[in-house]
Amino acid sequence: MEALTSIGNCTKTRLLSSIGFKHNFEDSENDRIHAIYEFSLANFKRKIQTQEVADIAHVSVNYFCRYFKSRTRKTYSQFINEIRIGHACKLLIENKINVKQICYESGFYNFASFHKYFKSITGKSPLSYQREFFNDRKETIISPA
Repeated sequence: MEALTSIGNCTKTRLLSSIGFKHNFEDSENDRIHAIYEFSLANFKRKIQTQEVADIAHVSVNYFCRYFKSRTRKTYSQFINEIRIGHACKLLIENKINVKQICYESGFYNFASFHKYFKSITGKSPLSYQREFFNDRKETIISPA
């Protein structure tokens, strides 16, 4: 905490990234990407057609794909799968339903693809992720600090 306080009180600053890295999007672009994010978060549990998201952004499907990738450095499919896997991780931690139910509750319609995406994003299978979380938690509770 002392280190964070010292950093926060420091008056000398130095940019760690180049000026070219700075995001100088116009307000309309911020509104567009915000609308896409909001739509995605609200609808990730169902199958989303690219045309729907392009309509939200008020652009053609082809332009949307290029636009989204240029802003996020990932495809919309990758983005939506990351949201779905994030939701699956939350459900695994809550431990209220089984893995197959989590697959469908997270917006996947195929257990094999759910497992594949989960492992590619987290580096673990869903059950390994859950076991590791609970083992780490148990060790934290048992170990004196």
